[in-house]
Amino acid sequence: MKNVKLGKLWYSLHSSYWFLPTIFAIIAIALAFTMLWLDRDGNYGPLEKWGWIYTGGANGAREVLSSVSSSTIGIAATAFSITIVALQLAASNFGPRLLRNFMQDTGNQIVLGTFISTFIYSLLVLRTIRGDGDDYDSFVPQLSVTVGLLLALASIGVLIYFIHHASTIIQVSHVIVETSTDLDSAIDRLFPEKIGQSASELKRPVEEIPIDFDSNVYRVRAQSSGYLQAIDDEELIKLACQYNLLLRLNYRPGQFIVKGSEIILVYPREKVNRKLLQELNDAFILGKERTEQQDVEFPIEQLVEIALRAISPGINDPFTAIRCIDRLSAGLSRLAQRDFPSPYRYDDHQKLRVIAERVTFAGLVGTAFNQIRQYGKSDVAVMIRLLEAIATIARYTSIPQEREILLRHAEMIKRNSQQAISEELDKQDLEERYLTIQKELLAK
Repeated sequence: MKNVKLGKLWYSLHSSYWFLPTIFAIIAIALAFTMLWLDRDGNYGPLEKWGWIYTGGANGAREVLSSVSSSTIGIAATAFSITIVALQLAASNFGPRLLRNFMQDTGNQIVLGTFISTFIYSLLVLRTIRGDGDDYDSFVPQLSVTVGLLLALASIGVLIYFIHHASTIIQVSHVIVETSTDLDSAIDRLFPEKIGQSASELKRPVEEIPIDFDSNVYRVRAQSSGYLQAIDDEELIKLACQYNLLLRLNYRPGQFIVKGSEIILVYPREKVNRKLLQELNDAFILGKERTEQQDVEFPIEQLVEIALRAISPGINDPFTAIRCIDRLSAGLSRLAQRDFPSPYRYDDHQKLRVIAERVTFAGLVGTAFNQIRQYGKSDVAVMIRLLEAIATIARYTSIPQEREILLRHAEMIKRNSQQAISEELDKQDLEERYLTIQKELLAK
């Protein structure tokens, strides 16, 4: 339970614009007090001998730190404004659901953190300068001012990086690659599931489910509404073993749950108590939006959303849609080589404990291709690339059911395109690619 909740917490912190800047600010405060302590001690060692320390007076130190603090906070405001503009462009061009990807960009967070921490450091050191350089009790923190100058130089380097980075992250090719990387990470993380067994290897009889299961279950209802972001599978297995239960889950991560919906069926019902109900509800982590933490379908839908906006009449950019299809074919090809976990989860004694709602290859292929086929059926280039993507995925599939799914989608693409396209030569191109796919899928 802790691992899932910590993962959810880290995801939330990583998607915020306050976490890293706050860490940088704390480091700046600690650095300022440390440097001032060294200045009061007055022993600079070889730094003073080598001439690397600021040697000006109090007035000069004030001017230097005032310039550093005022310029860095001004640049921070400009950087933040540019970031907001980038978010607006992303929402309008790629879809509002992709804003999360931009919010997770570590580079922007580091840039803001660097400027803010330099500003805070300069202010903290500036307040300690006393006198005009001739007074007996004057104090000029020479080492601290030197570090402030180094931070100003570092801020200039970060500014140069930010100008390049801000112009890069809004490019459609970068967005597609980043989303595809999220899909690859989700595939590696979720397939196969650690607590499940391969559906192709599992040969368990249906008789393991009690005959009176449907009539003797307690229906656990959701206490709030939201998107199911994660399920603590280990906690559910632990509770099922502790109370000797059989649990059936009605939802999987990524689906929306309405308050009062039946999320878990618990057998037998007489073992359910208030404490168990709370523990079962706590194993379901809900949120305002979907995440790819346990939802491999989410990055697929993000790529589909980019493709749909690209082929919309207002944009009419089939090349971007083709790039998305290429990335979808790569992700589905990887999925075709993975064992999809069985819905049946067993304890260490091989006793059935949890029946999960699982994602399927058919569902993922439908998510990837259906909407692009429906909205892009009149675009010959997009339909041809869809058929080529299916041909690519087919090379990595060996399960007959999966090959049938791919063939069915190829048939729908061909049929829809034949109805929407008027040029006969274009129809012939589509027919040729369909026949190639049909021959390859039926050959194995």
